[in-house]
Amino acid sequence: MVLAMESLNRLLHCWILLISLLFVVNGQFPTTLEGPFKPVTVPVNYSIIGQVTSLPVNDNPLLSPEIEFQPQQISLSLSSDLSSVWVSWITGEYQIGDDIEPLDPQSVASVVQYGVYKSGRNNLAAGSSFIYSQQYPNEDPNNYTSGIIHRVLVTGLDPDTMYEYQCGDPSIPAMSEVHYFRTMPSPPKDYPSRVAVVGGLGLTYNTSTTISHMAANHPDLALLVGDLSFADLYCTNGTLCDFQNCSFPQSPLQETYQPRWDHWGRFMQILTATVPTMVIEGDHEIEKQADDLTFTAYNYRFAFPSDESGSTLYYSFNAGGIHFVMLGAYVPYDKSSDQYKWLERDLFNVNRSVTPWLVAAWHPPWYSTYKDHYREAECMRVEMEELLYKHGVDIVFNGHVNAYERSNRVYNYTLDPCGPVHITVGSGGNEMNLTLEHADEPGNCPDPSNTPDRFMGGSCGFNFTSGPAAGNFCWNEQPEYSAYRESSFGYGILEVKNQTHALWLWYRNQDRYSVGTDGIYIVRQPDRCPS
Repeated sequence: MVLAMESLNRLLHCWILLISLLFVVNGQFPTTLEGPFKPVTVPVNYSIIGQVTSLPVNDNPLLSPEIEFQPQQISLSLSSDLSSVWVSWITGEYQIGDDIEPLDPQSVASVVQYGVYKSGRNNLAAGSSFIYSQQYPNEDPNNYTSGIIHRVLVTGLDPDTMYEYQCGDPSIPAMSEVHYFRTMPSPPKDYPSRVAVVGGLGLTYNTSTTISHMAANHPDLALLVGDLSFADLYCTNGTLCDFQNCSFPQSPLQETYQPRWDHWGRFMQILTATVPTMVIEGDHEIEKQADDLTFTAYNYRFAFPSDESGSTLYYSFNAGGIHFVMLGAYVPYDKSSDQYKWLERDLFNVNRSVTPWLVAAWHPPWYSTYKDHYREAECMRVEMEELLYKHGVDIVFNGHVNAYERSNRVYNYTLDPCGPVHITVGSGGNEMNLTLEHADEPGNCPDPSNTPDRFMGGSCGFNFTSGPAAGNFCWNEQPEYSAYRESSFGYGILEVKNQTHALWLWYRNQDRYSVGTDGIYIVRQPDRCPS
C-alpha cells in the first residue's frame, strides 16, 4: 500500500512538472474563448495531507513589540477615493478579564508621516482611535478588551506612485519602522499589475508558506475572501476547541479566543503594511457574543470604503480600471434587503468605459462541486445571480471551501459564454485541513435538507430538471461547469493586461512561487455580451 502510494505521488509529481514545463516552453495559456473546457480533477497529493499545525505564538512575528505603544498589526486598505488610503494599526496590549481598566484611546495619538519615496516624510495625517470588547455569556472570566486601534485616512495621493510612511505617536515617541506602498493606477487604461486572491488563511505553517509565496510575487493589491484568523475555533482559554470541552458547547461559535486576532495581525503585517488589503467576511468572522452582537472584531480591525453602502459587510471600490463588488453572505441579501438595493444602485452606476472590468467577491461559492458546503449558498444565488449576470460581471471570487476550483463561464448551472468565471480560492492555510471529497462521487451527494448554512438560513435546494443531472440534486460525474479542481493549499494572482484580457494563475504551496499550476486568460467580449 505504501509503495503504491509513493508510486502514485511520483507519477503525480511528474504529471504536474510536465504541465509546468509546457507552460514555460510555450509561454502561452488557454483563453476562455477556447472554452468551455473538459472538466479536470487533479489527483490528491497525499504527501501534503497531514496534521495542520498552528504557528507557535512565541515566534518572533507573533510577539508584541518591546517598546510600549509601538505600532503593531499595521495594515493598508483602499478608500472610495483613488487618491486616498487607509492606514490602521494597534498600540498597547489587549486585556482579558472582568476587573480591568481599558486603555484610553485618547492617550496615544494617531499620526501618519508620509511622502513620495525618497523625498522625505514631510506630510502628516491624523485620525481616530478606539477599542472594542468581546463579551461572552455565562459570566465567562475571559472577556476580552482590545488594545487601541488607530485609523488614519491619508489623502491627496498621486496615482501609481510609491510612497513611504511611518505611523504612531511622534510625541512619545513611538513610531513604526518605515514602510512603503504603491497607490493604485488611474483608470481606464491602467490596472494593478497583480491582484493576489486567497481565503481561509488561519495561522498555520501552511499560512506562512502561502504568504511567503504571495509576497514573492509582489502583488499590488490583496483580496482576502473570508475566514481570516479562525479565532472562533479556539476556546477562551486559548486551546483549540473540539466543540465538546468548551464552556458552552451548545453554541461553540460564541466562544472565541480574541488574542488569535492579534497574533494573526502581527504575522500578516509582512503583507498588509505594504500591500493594500481588502477583506470580506466569512462565517468564521461572525463570532457571536453576548447581546447577540456579531462581526465585532471584523468591523473594528479593518477599514472599509463603506460610505456609500453604509455597511462594512458589503461595499465596492475601484482599483485602476477594475470595479470590485464585495458582497455579504451572512446579512440579508433578498431583493427587499438594503444590500440588494445598494447593489442595484452600485452596478447601475458602474461606467464600463472607466472601469471595464467588473469583479465580484463573497465568501461561500455558488459553483463548488466539493461535498463540504455543496450548494450551501443556493438561496443567495437564486436572489442575486440574475442581477450580476445582467450587469456583466466578469469574474467571481469565493472562499469557504478548503480547496481550489475554477469554473467555465456559467449562468444558472448552464454553460454560457457571457456568464462569469467563478473561482474558489479557500485553502490559504486554515486550521481545518483540505477538503478532498466531491459531491459527484458515489455516496457523497448531501441530503438537500442538510445543505443550508445555519447562519444564512432558508432552504432553496432543488433537483436539476435538465442535462446529465436531471432529476438529481448532484451530478454523477464532475459537472460540465467545473473546468478545474484541486485539493491543495495556495492562492491566486489576477493580472489584468488590458480592457479585454486578464491572466489568472493558481499557485500551490508545494511548488516554486514562479510556477502557476492552473492558468487561463479570461477574455471579455463587450460586443457579444453587453451589460
